[in-house]
Amino acid sequence: MSRGQSLRLGIVGGLGALAGADLLYRIVKETPVRGEGDHRELVFEQRPMREPTSPKDPGYSPVHRKFYVFDTLSHMEREGCDLALLPCFVTHTFLGELADELGIRLISMTEAIREAVQRLTPRPSRIGVVTTPFVRRTGLFDGLFGDDIRVEYPSDMAEAAVMQAIYGENGLKAGNLGVSILPPLNDALDELHGRGCQVFVPGMTEIPLLLDQLTVPQGMSVLNTAEVYARHALKVTGAEQRRRFKVGVVGGVGPAATVDFMAKLVAVTEARRDQDHIKVLVEQNPQIPDRTENLVGDGVDPTVALYSTCKKLERGGADIIAIPCNTAHAYLDRIQRHLGIPIISILTAATDHIRLVAPDIRRVGVLATNGTIRSGLYQQALQTAGLDHILPDAPHQALVMESIYGPRGVKAGHVEGLCKTQIDQAIAHLVACGAEAVILGCTELPLIVKESRDQLGVLPVDPTQVLARKCVQLAQG
Repeated sequence: MSRGQSLRLGIVGGLGALAGADLLYRIVKETPVRGEGDHRELVFEQRPMREPTSPKDPGYSPVHRKFYVFDTLSHMEREGCDLALLPCFVTHTFLGELADELGIRLISMTEAIREAVQRLTPRPSRIGVVTTPFVRRTGLFDGLFGDDIRVEYPSDMAEAAVMQAIYGENGLKAGNLGVSILPPLNDALDELHGRGCQVFVPGMTEIPLLLDQLTVPQGMSVLNTAEVYARHALKVTGAEQRRRFKVGVVGGVGPAATVDFMAKLVAVTEARRDQDHIKVLVEQNPQIPDRTENLVGDGVDPTVALYSTCKKLERGGADIIAIPCNTAHAYLDRIQRHLGIPIISILTAATDHIRLVAPDIRRVGVLATNGTIRSGLYQQALQTAGLDHILPDAPHQALVMESIYGPRGVKAGHVEGLCKTQIDQAIAHLVACGAEAVILGCTELPLIVKESRDQLGVLPVDPTQVLARKCVQLAQG
């Protein structure tokens, strides 16, 4: 949420139409206001959700509900919602799965209930919960309140009667709020009270609609979960959003370099299992016009294609953008000013690396495309870092271009043979001119040059490698 903007709060309806509308009402009712302008900006989205089975059925699976909720939250995220409420206990059984894949913050109903119970005095030893068989089997409430509080559920017979009152043809979900559906719920409360439950926690979001009509046994209190959830949402709306960092990658410039960058991103990440790795979103767009053809000739301007790709990554929840293409950085300034997330400069990453690992080096050779050379990208970056640059002469620059774009070059799928010989000659030329380090300033060149500093007689700098390392550093801290 940008400074000065009102907070936009989404409510996922359709999971229980009455419960969703009730929560919307409670959010408005519970908001402390001095005038209409103090209310939250609310987005309520409800579409028909059809499932082949019901949460009350023995074989119920929430897979259709997962897709419905994910699609609704994704739309809310695109519409600029900062947080979302989900008035559905079934959905909270897979809340973690949703949170890992979405940028919008999901407000936990179970967390709200747990905090409300912790504030109760005296602290209860037994809590009665009426919920669907599916939620009961998942253990959503078991252990939620701590080891010193036991959770009790109605008997199978009482539970079945409640499910009929809620899901039946003339039940609560069908719009019946009359007294005819109250007896099964009252019987369940009597049963839970008989087992020593001091507090009743509704585990179905429709039940709070009936609390004023229920006959609650003497000595048993009721936690209005809808009211608790609404108040909790208003309390946490200013909290910082915490989610997994995501790296966005502009792919296809070129395709082999993208694969190489991804491999290096994985390689430099310290991980003991799959889940320790970084979330990455790649937009592979090989149709982005050639950058060098535009910079040195009359090729199509790639700016719009690059910008479009970056915007897709931004909309996809990326926190930063990496472009594993040196020449594309000639367009970086004009693109960056229209993005809300930073593009990590491969140029700065390369020069920072030289200053870090070899602070005594002053003269740096540059191997790159004609477009990168003529744009002065590395010359400027090296000058900013206090380093001198050395460029190949015309014949050796022609060898570099042939090794990249030639019929036996790296963009044609070759990494050995003629292209290797041509790059070795260009490196030797730069060393003879006094280069102490050589930047492999086209992201395909590291696919050809594999030798170490001792083997080459000069420090090879792989910008793709250092860009990957920079992205990991940012993602991890």
